[in-house]
Amino acid sequence: YQEWKNTLTGESGDLVKFAKESYNNYGIKIDETTQNITFSEWLPNASEVYITGDFNSWNTTECPMEKGDFGWWNITLEGYQGEDGNVHPKIEHNTKFKLFIKTPDNSEGFFRNPAWSKVAHQDEKDLLFTNVMWNPAEKYEFQHPRPEKTNGLRIYECHIGMSSSEEKINSYREFADDVIPRIVYGGYNCIQIMAIMEHAYYGSFGYHVTNFFAVSSRFGTPEDLKYLIDTAHSHGLQVLMDIVHSHCSKNVLDGIAQQDGTDYQYFHSGAKGEHSDWDSKIFNYDQYEVLRFLLANIYMWIEEYKFDGFRFDAVTSILYHHHGIGVGFSGDYHEYFSMSTDIAGVAYLMLANDLAHSLIPNGVTIAEDVSGMPGLCIDIEQGGIGFDYRLNMSCPDTWIKYLKEFKDEDWDMKHLAHVHTNRRYKEKTIGYAESHDQALVGDKTLAHHLIDEEIYEGMARDYHSEKVDRGIALHKMMKLFTFGLGGEAYLNFMGNEFGHPEWVDFPREGNGS
Repeated sequence: YQEWKNTLTGESGDLVKFAKESYNNYGIKIDETTQNITFSEWLPNASEVYITGDFNSWNTTECPMEKGDFGWWNITLEGYQGEDGNVHPKIEHNTKFKLFIKTPDNSEGFFRNPAWSKVAHQDEKDLLFTNVMWNPAEKYEFQHPRPEKTNGLRIYECHIGMSSSEEKINSYREFADDVIPRIVYGGYNCIQIMAIMEHAYYGSFGYHVTNFFAVSSRFGTPEDLKYLIDTAHSHGLQVLMDIVHSHCSKNVLDGIAQQDGTDYQYFHSGAKGEHSDWDSKIFNYDQYEVLRFLLANIYMWIEEYKFDGFRFDAVTSILYHHHGIGVGFSGDYHEYFSMSTDIAGVAYLMLANDLAHSLIPNGVTIAEDVSGMPGLCIDIEQGGIGFDYRLNMSCPDTWIKYLKEFKDEDWDMKHLAHVHTNRRYKEKTIGYAESHDQALVGDKTLAHHLIDEEIYEGMARDYHSEKVDRGIALHKMMKLFTFGLGGEAYLNFMGNEFGHPEWVDFPREGNGS
């Protein structure tokens, strides 16, 4: 960690400065005065790079980029004076553009979206995502400060698109206006949002990211997301983002996989760069430009969108070379500190926590780790990895096991209490009774397990059912049990607070949408 921090920051030792300069100097930027566009992209394997799009009728040779140091390609597109007498950028707001790249192995060339793309829209015909210039005349201005950090987090986990009671994909603004007041009324003081980073496959629930700097366009625009976060802040809610830096979609046409024609630009080469369970790519955390990319990404979400922290997805995959695949963790310390431990991955998580907490001292970082890595939630200065909380993943697993294997009158309360309180001293955890996996396609919610088929026919007020009465009572008891013993914070996935039947679904082939 310290070696990488020194390498990245030099004599200043300022990680915030490194992330800020990386974000401000790379990708695409517009000078507000001259309307000149500067664009930089890291493509170390490229032999020729061009920028092309609606602005030049997709002429692939008109705007060549110049190769600089360390595989970076650069171009400046000067603003022009329009008929209205004003200076305009060469690439207008909300118009499409891409990179056209040639490599030593492919002289014919191929199109790619920029890695630092801020917005990508899906084409209605070929369904491919294309980078879009986002430079609105009226940019959203935040009106409300970040809420103060609380020691008793009550987190409402949600997915914007699935949050509507109507049969449609919900929007950022509708969520802000219709759902946030209900969250506040329910007594929560924090929301954790899934699927913000752009993902070409909606059915991945946001976990197969294609465009890391882009806001998911299915739910609205970047300005709409800022409105949502500002609205949450006005109600005193902290807003956490489910950030996916553990792996990346293998989608070549929409995302950053094989962006410069190689499989090792941002990732490990060959089998080491493949996550066999998720069919995705594994980042190479021991690579300078990969760290720049990921740390600048954290900087952007915090500074530009005002997120108050992150829930880091699949931390286990980052911590170990085996990514947790086929490994059962018993708690033996040799499982945590061995040749299986990915030192570069651990160092990256420390850098990420260092940066996040330097930017927002009141911020929150949460680790989703199934292994139980010691020191995960200990301050970096004390030798830890620096997270504020870890998810108590044994709680939902144990409740499901009990529902499937035991009658409720046979539940072992001593064992349940042990599972809920079995955590390391001073490492804060988040208790939750059921995970979002149970509420999404493929499983049942706790309420559905408890009430089963009666959830369809036996819920009317004028209909009495002992199974429903018992199920509702147990549902409340399980939630209260986890709330009281599961950790220093509590999490609920949307719909689970009132016993959503079956699962929260989304438009897909399987349900005829």
